[in-house]
Amino acid sequence: MSQHRKHRGYRTQKVVAEYLKTWWPYAESAGAGRQGSDILGTPFDIEVKARAGFNPLEAVKQLKSRKSNKLGFVVLRMNGQGEKAEDYIALMPLSDLIGILND
Repeated sequence: MSQHRKHRGYRTQKVVAEYLKTWWPYAESAGAGRQGSDILGTPFDIEVKARAGFNPLEAVKQLKSRKSNKLGFVVLRMNGQGEKAEDYIALMPLSDLIGILND
């Protein structure tokens, strides 16, 4: 992976964490090289991806492999989206979404 792509990924984590601070004031980027959620300080297991190409199944499998007790979802920043986290895409297994909607 090129340095530019790595830095874009780290920057995306920070942008997402800053956005989530509106609701969870302790949200922060986990930084590089850590196992587990990319965003700490929230009640969720969050995987952040900044990619041109994207394999959604692989990202969801990565979340499930962590076996976290937290609700998990993937935040996806596609090329050209800029730094407005509210425009990023979020993915989760349908069963998790139905659970939220039923609550």
